[in-house]
Amino acid sequence: MASTVEKPKHLTNPRRAFVKKTGKKLVRKIAAFQAKQSRVPDTPKISNEHFPFLKDFTDNWETIQAEAKEVLKFREVIPGFQDISPDQYRLATENNWKTFVIFGFGERLEKNAALTPKTADILEGVPNLQTAMFSILAPGYHIPAHKGVTKGILRSHIGLIIPKDREKCRIRVDDTITAWKEGEIFVFDDTYEHEVWNETDEERVILLFDFDRPMKFWGRFLNKTFLQIMKFTAFYQDPKKNLQTAEERLEAAIRKADANMEAMSDPAA
Repeated sequence: MASTVEKPKHLTNPRRAFVKKTGKKLVRKIAAFQAKQSRVPDTPKISNEHFPFLKDFTDNWETIQAEAKEVLKFREVIPGFQDISPDQYRLATENNWKTFVIFGFGERLEKNAALTPKTADILEGVPNLQTAMFSILAPGYHIPAHKGVTKGILRSHIGLIIPKDREKCRIRVDDTITAWKEGEIFVFDDTYEHEVWNETDEERVILLFDFDRPMKFWGRFLNKTFLQIMKFTAFYQDPKKNLQTAEERLEAAIRKADANMEAMSDPAA
């Protein structure tokens, strides 16, 4: 019998369920309009040639990788995706998918950005950046098929730490399958069904970031309005609070590690 993931109790609130159901219907209605307003192809994957700013990432991927490795020294306090966004409880379980967020909902997380200054500076060059994070996937984990919220936002992945048997570490977007490769970047529309596999015994780390889809005026206007409305819902407010808590936990862990190192190096200790 297939196992089921129990919904957290605070997500069973009738008002929240109504907002989520209504929101999904609204999103479906406006998706066709956004597609017509798009200045780039409405396809599952979109060629990098439409996004010249991606070159900064491929030119500096080893620098980004080095900062990711420093963050991973504190992987035990890096939150699971479901800890940041409780509505994603079906996708991320038991800390198999961890996220170190640098930008959230268009805002720079200063404490996390201070730990990854060069990565944060490169991300600042992305037009209308919404979210950016190191996405850390545990060995043997599968993220089930799902769809994103809005066609007004596109997603990019760049491989940073990829298992040696990389063909077994891949993402499917619609009917297109891509295996990550260190230093390679691609863009996709996450409103198409997508799922992820890491069928290796090694950890996978990428930089994931979302940005506004290039659209004509009314498409941009509608997208901005939709995102502003979302900021008043629990789907925005809960992750925002959780991000602050996660930043504080990581900062405390780093202070403790630094204090331990100082104590170990003090000859009088």
